[in-house]
Amino acid sequence: MLTDTHCKNATCPEGRARARFTDAGGLYLEVAPSGSRRWFWKYLFDGKEKRLALGGYPEMTLKVARERQADARKLQRQGIDPAQKRQLDKLARKGDNARSFSAVAREFHAAKRSGWSETYAQRWLERLEKDMFPWIGALELAEITAPLLLQTLRRVESRGVRELAHSLREACGQVFRYGVATGRAERNPASDLRDALKPVGTKHMAAVLDPIKAGELMRSIASYQGQPSTRAALQLAALLFQRPGNVREMEWAELDLDAAMWTIPAAKMKRTKAGKLNGRPHLVPLAPQAVEVLRELHPLTGHGRFVFPSLLTGERPMSENTLRSALRRMGYDNDTMTPHGFRAMARTIMVEKLNVQPDVIEAQLAHGKSGPLGMAYDRAEFVEQRRQMMVMWAGYLDRLRVGADVVPIRAA
Repeated sequence: MLTDTHCKNATCPEGRARARFTDAGGLYLEVAPSGSRRWFWKYLFDGKEKRLALGGYPEMTLKVARERQADARKLQRQGIDPAQKRQLDKLARKGDNARSFSAVAREFHAAKRSGWSETYAQRWLERLEKDMFPWIGALELAEITAPLLLQTLRRVESRGVRELAHSLREACGQVFRYGVATGRAERNPASDLRDALKPVGTKHMAAVLDPIKAGELMRSIASYQGQPSTRAALQLAALLFQRPGNVREMEWAELDLDAAMWTIPAAKMKRTKAGKLNGRPHLVPLAPQAVEVLRELHPLTGHGRFVFPSLLTGERPMSENTLRSALRRMGYDNDTMTPHGFRAMARTIMVEKLNVQPDVIEAQLAHGKSGPLGMAYDRAEFVEQRRQMMVMWAGYLDRLRVGADVVPIRAA
């Protein structure tokens, strides 16, 4: 029988791989040459000799080691293999952890991120880590009820960020649906909260929608006294009504001025990751007025990559705030007109005043078709119709700029 003194003074003789000091009933202390000491219990189960690691000494005292041996012996007498039960308990604990909201969310994120953009994947997980995991992350999916989820989302809502609260509800719904599919949840409580959160007030980008005011805007652009490249960017924003990011990142290599066509690579478009990798480029027909603006600008910036380079370095396009600042200098604040507002201006006026078919305008705006199969079955690009539309729109803007009485024109 061992004593505490024996355990404390036990050492491994030089030249041996280990030394064992026996207590009773198969319990022994194993000492390594390094001086580490560990408790083991040697026992028989189904006629086979086995051993169970109980813990290290002195963290586990002799008294506690004997108590652990006694507990294991009870299992042995009940026909339960103590070592096997420990493995099963470990797997069960691991399974419980894998059922937690945070674990399932991370697993879902890992499964989906290859199809998401890096920015979206990072933002998706960071939002949950900040606003959901501290409150419900450790709970199993089955333990999270709709009222508990709502309480957590209202913490976010109370900060005045309603849109974020709705985004988090959608993300939680994705996690729960994945949990249902993988057998770790019975239902999705996020679906019960569809009408429980405060509605998000939709705020449209400010835009000039009246033809007369659009004429005033075009005159302001024509007389803009800032950088010539900034004036040209404003002119093209109005003529082409593409997304501000695409306009400021326009490259000379993407332009065929003789063919009057701007080809925006799929990777630059607002699409899913798969769409950016495998989608078709977006074609933007150029009206003669747009070609003229670009030809006049070419001597200034045509030697570089970008049509609208940064003033600090030609290696980057102009700042995203350049056009917004120019509009402010012209007297248009964020509540009156924004760079993105050129898109709304074109769409609204062309539908209401020029009777252009909305589908043709939507194709020019590069808006995806509605419905899950829209893009798969409706691949019409309306290139020829858009050529005619762009010529009509440019001519109409010219008439507005000179202050002509504009009479609605029906598209051919």
